[in-house]
Amino acid sequence: MSIANYLTKEHRECDNKFAKAEAAAAKGDFVETKEEFLNFADDTLLHFKKEEEQFFPLFEELTGSSDGPTMVMKYEHEQVRGLMGKMAQAIESEDKDAYLSLAESMMILLQQHNMKEEQMLYAMADRLVDNTKVEVLISKMEELSL
Repeated sequence: MSIANYLTKEHRECDNKFAKAEAAAAKGDFVETKEEFLNFADDTLLHFKKEEEQFFPLFEELTGSSDGPTMVMKYEHEQVRGLMGKMAQAIESEDKDAYLSLAESMMILLQQHNMKEEQMLYAMADRLVDNTKVEVLISKMEELSL
């Protein structure tokens, strides 16, 4: 498996969970919204942890740069975390309009973020990392938990 395949698959899984939470909110079912949102948030935060603790350090080592693309991705991860907090507040107050508005912002942010990672970082990493290191990296990422 390639780095791109592994991490892109996680993006799609998180996207699907996000869509389920948004659909539940659109119906006004905040019990389901909370459950689906927590699934999305947990998976997304674990994905970020995998990138920040394993993938980004390897990428930075291979490229010799820690203030390039990975710095931008880390900043965007912080933006996502901030939006998650606001969305959780909207769920707790059962504010459908606020949640759906924040969800729209989140969707745009995640689409742009994921596209940059998938088309740039992951593709570069797959060209730079030999298969043995890919297996080790994926194994280390699989060991992580929240």
